[in-house]
Amino acid sequence: MTKAGSKEFPWVQNYPPHLSWDTEVKVSPVFDMLDYTAQKHGDKTAFNFLGAKQNWSEIHDAVLKFAKGLQGLGVKKGMKVGILQPNCPYFIISYYALMRLGATVVNYNPLYAEQELSKMIEESETDMIITLDLELLYGKISKMLHNTRLNKIVVCRFTDVLPFPKNILFKLVKGKEISDIPDTKRVSWYHDLIDNDAKPEVVDIDPIEDIALYQFTGGTTGIPKAAMLTHANVVANTEQAAMWINCDEAQDRMLGVLPFFHVFAMTAVMNLSVKKALEIVTIPRFDLDQTLKLIEKYKPTLFPAVPAIFSAVNNHKKIKSYDLSSIEYCISGGAPLPVEVKQKFEEKTGSVVVEGYGLTESSPVLCCNSPFIENKPGSIGMPFPQTSVKLIDIETGKEAKIGERGELCAQGPQVMKGYWNRQEATDETLKDGWLHTGDIAIMDEEGYFFIVDRIKDMIITNGYNVYPRNVEVAIYQHPSVEECVVAGLPDKNRGEVVKVWIKCKPGRNLNAEDLKEFLKDKISPMEIPKRIEFREEALPKTMIGKLSRKDLLEEELAKKAS
Repeated sequence: MTKAGSKEFPWVQNYPPHLSWDTEVKVSPVFDMLDYTAQKHGDKTAFNFLGAKQNWSEIHDAVLKFAKGLQGLGVKKGMKVGILQPNCPYFIISYYALMRLGATVVNYNPLYAEQELSKMIEESETDMIITLDLELLYGKISKMLHNTRLNKIVVCRFTDVLPFPKNILFKLVKGKEISDIPDTKRVSWYHDLIDNDAKPEVVDIDPIEDIALYQFTGGTTGIPKAAMLTHANVVANTEQAAMWINCDEAQDRMLGVLPFFHVFAMTAVMNLSVKKALEIVTIPRFDLDQTLKLIEKYKPTLFPAVPAIFSAVNNHKKIKSYDLSSIEYCISGGAPLPVEVKQKFEEKTGSVVVEGYGLTESSPVLCCNSPFIENKPGSIGMPFPQTSVKLIDIETGKEAKIGERGELCAQGPQVMKGYWNRQEATDETLKDGWLHTGDIAIMDEEGYFFIVDRIKDMIITNGYNVYPRNVEVAIYQHPSVEECVVAGLPDKNRGEVVKVWIKCKPGRNLNAEDLKEFLKDKISPMEIPKRIEFREEALPKTMIGKLSRKDLLEEELAKKAS
């Protein structure tokens, strides 16, 4: 492979015709993207939430008002503020208001269990969280005021962003889902904070140095930690995606069914839509039937998703009764895309599905196939503009040649600054300016990359990262468990599924349903094992006595082969 600064990279001569690899990637504070779009496309619809629409001027005005209200609560540059929300207008408003203030956004998954929330709050030093008045969310986060460093909660009324008559019906039919929130100094309401002149104090932002957000990840070690993404990282990856997709501001609409708290959706759905003034058609969380109805009714043209969603659409029993012809371009990420899933979805919709690749540590996209040139099945495509990729032989440490395996390492303006408070982990992942991904790949003669293996044990299920150690720690809390090993098994629909092998203590018994119930408040639903195997004998171990995940996976493969 050729090196930067000498001969051209192999992919340069095969790049999409509308773009050059060495095109300048401009960076700025994150909120500049919204300022520009509101100025140029203020009357254009920005958000379509269950039928309730807001234009870019309305979103921008709400951001300015909320920013001033948050300043009144003491939010300053560098303060860590969490967002614990499903997809809704409040998310984008909260995100861009915090960016304007120079605060550091900490994205929280609404499905996190209380133990996970507590650990993340302490690890990231989160002092405030913005959430909704739904019991599913506020009920969990309110407990953090008493047992963590969390000092303040800002609450947004869910029914205020629902269209009529859903706002009325929700109170009548699902009133029990709304929290009874006490009047306390540590809880503030969004609607009170936005009662101002929309003129927050200006905060000076250095895009290269200032941290925009902490995005939690297991990195290459499996231990959850916060990747520090700067304003420049976030804007650069959005700029790269906008160049790559080359979408039409006048025609394209974005389908937003991936959760915004996930780094893939943050860039490829929310921020890309802000950058290109696209209408975001969204729902609080993915529901297959609701998604198909959205496509038929509102005609979105862009559809970023994980392979499990494409597979679910493919396998819907009544798929032929829906008109999905508006979908033109789909970006698949978060997990490997099976070739048969890609081909079947394209046949059913007439769209083009391209697979991309990245990590939380790269904001997240490093490589992607293009809809304008050859879209190679099984490939993650070519590097984004200004992104350099090389493969390092893990045995020799030397750069691998074309067709040879090596660890995928990358440089680019989207690569993180490091991990918060984890210098050792940062040094292991960022070496000599290169991000070491932990994934093994090969490159063909045209500069397309193919992921062929994984160094790390991380499991990717439905696009979510699951770390075996975290699941094992939770399972070991059960008094009946003596030994357990967690690993990912290949799955056609989810990419991988979580499996655990368990040996109980002598004289103790446990069944799968009881274990799942036990884990409900300790780990999130996507981490709870889908397959559970109990063994009477001891689990296999290495020569030095460590439990052997490798041996168990080999046994599993042998079963399938027989």
